[in-house]
Amino acid sequence: MALTLYALIQTAVLCTNAVAVLHEERFLSKIAWGVDQGVGGFGDDPGIRAQILSLIRSVRTVTRVPLIIVNSAVIVLLLLFG
Repeated sequence: MALTLYALIQTAVLCTNAVAVLHEERFLSKIAWGVDQGVGGFGDDPGIRAQILSLIRSVRTVTRVPLIIVNSAVIVLLLLFG
């Protein structure tokens, strides 16, 4: 399989899907990355774990509707062009 722009876009969509489906209570809390583990005090610099959890939450919030549209377009392109 050749490395094309479509393959890179499809990889980005699949990685974004993987982040979007992570569930905090079912998956992340089992590896000690739940909601209450990343709480810091006021004025404290958040650690890397808190920053990653914040990134996961923001990706889930911001990309929900656009991800549905992009997934639909990728499926249609795969059905049309193989």
